[in-house]
Amino acid sequence: MGLALCANDGVDDAPVAKDEVDVAPDAELDPAVLCSQGKHFFILDEEIGIKCKFCSLVNLEIRYYTAPFDRRPLQYSERRDYYEEQPNIFDKLCNQDSGHDSQAGCGSCNHMQGTVWNIIPGIGKDLHAHQREGFEFLWKNIGGGIHLDKLKEPGSSDGETGCIISHAPGTGKTRLAIVFLQTYMKFYPKCRPLIIAPCSMLLSWEAEFKKWKVDIPFHNLNQSKYSGKENPAAIKLAKSVHNNLNYIRMVKLYSWKSERSVLGISYKLFEELVGEEKKRSKGKRKHEDDVVRKVLLGLPGLLVLDEGHTARNEQSLIWQALSKVQTEKRIILSGTPFQNNFAELFNILILVRPKFAVRISCNKRRKRRGRMQGARRDWASLTSSIGKVRDDAERLAEVRAIIGPMVHVHRGNILQQRLPGLVDSVVILKPVHLQEILLDKVQKAGGTNFNLEYLVSVVSVHPSLMREQSINIEEPFAWDKLKRHRLNPEFGVKTRFLVELIRLSNAMHEKVLVFSQYLAPLKLIGKQLKYRFKWRKDTEILHMHGRVDTDKRQSLIKNFNNRNSDSKVMLASTKACSEGINLVGASRVVLLDVVWNPSVERQAISRAYRLGQEKVVHIYHLITSGTMEEEKYCRQAEKDRLSELVFHSSGTEHGLKRNLSNMHEAQHDKLLDQMVGQENLKDIFKKIIYQPKESNLVDSFGLANL
Repeated sequence: MGLALCANDGVDDAPVAKDEVDVAPDAELDPAVLCSQGKHFFILDEEIGIKCKFCSLVNLEIRYYTAPFDRRPLQYSERRDYYEEQPNIFDKLCNQDSGHDSQAGCGSCNHMQGTVWNIIPGIGKDLHAHQREGFEFLWKNIGGGIHLDKLKEPGSSDGETGCIISHAPGTGKTRLAIVFLQTYMKFYPKCRPLIIAPCSMLLSWEAEFKKWKVDIPFHNLNQSKYSGKENPAAIKLAKSVHNNLNYIRMVKLYSWKSERSVLGISYKLFEELVGEEKKRSKGKRKHEDDVVRKVLLGLPGLLVLDEGHTARNEQSLIWQALSKVQTEKRIILSGTPFQNNFAELFNILILVRPKFAVRISCNKRRKRRGRMQGARRDWASLTSSIGKVRDDAERLAEVRAIIGPMVHVHRGNILQQRLPGLVDSVVILKPVHLQEILLDKVQKAGGTNFNLEYLVSVVSVHPSLMREQSINIEEPFAWDKLKRHRLNPEFGVKTRFLVELIRLSNAMHEKVLVFSQYLAPLKLIGKQLKYRFKWRKDTEILHMHGRVDTDKRQSLIKNFNNRNSDSKVMLASTKACSEGINLVGASRVVLLDVVWNPSVERQAISRAYRLGQEKVVHIYHLITSGTMEEEKYCRQAEKDRLSELVFHSSGTEHGLKRNLSNMHEAQHDKLLDQMVGQENLKDIFKKIIYQPKESNLVDSFGLANL
């Protein structure tokens, strides 16, 4: 894999003479004749590059030239042996200073006056108010302030630097981050930012760079092909030796290092390239792996973690890998930093600001490892009563004071101001007879929590999803009947509801987005729709899950969002598709099952309810009565409340949210009202709760009113 950019980078196997001594033209021929035949005599001009001595043809500009490690021309040795003998160009990279000191010097901005808004005049004209606030918040935390005179002073950015942008999903965090990167890299041109995001979102970052005509190359390390923005000489050499994925990645890394640009990589690939497994490789491979590892950990001058709550478990390999990045200039983008509990929140805060442990530790003199353990205990003690003692106002105020300076919160009032509306509803459904019998048997049989949860979820959708051998049921059961009616949605209460909702939505020219955390229900629903409406897969019915490659994923998104396409419904995996993607083509969102983590649900809803949506978005949380789904929704509401307590909104925003919620509650849902009124459907509804997150359901910490 060793990519060596020698003196001949970009030269078509032509000899290169240093001081005119390496190779001479045929003495019997006139040099002009040789040049006319394409037989040039190339020399190195320190100002121009590699050019012909006689006709001045430039074969490689000096900016693409790298000093040779071997004086032999390519045609005098076997290519394979030649490149294997060359030192890796990243040896040079590893010997230079790491990028976390890249704020030294501000390049062409020395003459500028005013604030950071003057770095690129007019760059903030299209930003919303919360984005403008977030922009200045980033500069204060990462840069040290917003006034240029102060930023030019040595040590202006010393101290605590990491911060979190906690803006509601769909409110333009990516756009805000790009504007910040543009100005930051203009002021600090030596900085090499690294963006780490879920794999599916890297193409979205690329698309945003293109959409806003950003003049900074974006290198996607996960892509197995060149973007055209890489270093031309490096590409040419890599293609002449090998063109496999390792070489492509090396070219991208070299291009990122050598020129003003941004590198993007997925969490999974970052973990693979810098994790402990790579440290155990041997021989030449170990050297190459060590080089890549050193580059990724040491070169970034700024680390951006999109959906930064992804790494929230201190035992996970990705959290441990991210903790080793040298720069402390870190930005987490997350609409939902509070996921399940305060322990996870602590890990996120430590990740974005490593010195956070020192701040909250009662004993500042502990050694590093002991300090971290002590800080965890102090944090647990501080947060243990929040949400339990009603409410421990003093502890809550202390937590807010600690995290307030490092988190910029926007709960999404811009969506309520700019979008047509959101009508949220919990629909509690009564299972059909066979389904009720089977659910009762499943819950009585018990088993592991995971298996029980899975069976309850899939049987609540359609009972045929549970195979006979999935559970030990002694009494006879009508398995054959379920098998015969597998494609009949009437035998499952959720499929019965969903198919009718899709039919009515299609009549109103509205598209439906269906989420499930399991693939089996989505596959069955696709078959039922195909059987019932004669719809086709990849035409009217679109499937999106983790096995769909990134290129096809982008194609599916574009198709679904095209109002003139034939697509009617998208069946999406909650895990693979709930973050970062834009599905504003849907105005009806159905959550087939209930997850423990409320942020997953909010992220899923925000695929459709986001800037760019032109219709009122209707949300349907489907719950089967008499099952553990009711308890899960109760726990979800509790976690949601804790998140609201810690990351509270301003009074104005909260009041606006209440007013808009009341307006939408008055709207109700005409399509849902129509379904409730149908003679053949009214028996499936137990209760409908509109705007559940704003109702007493949350305040009461329970579902007693269901």
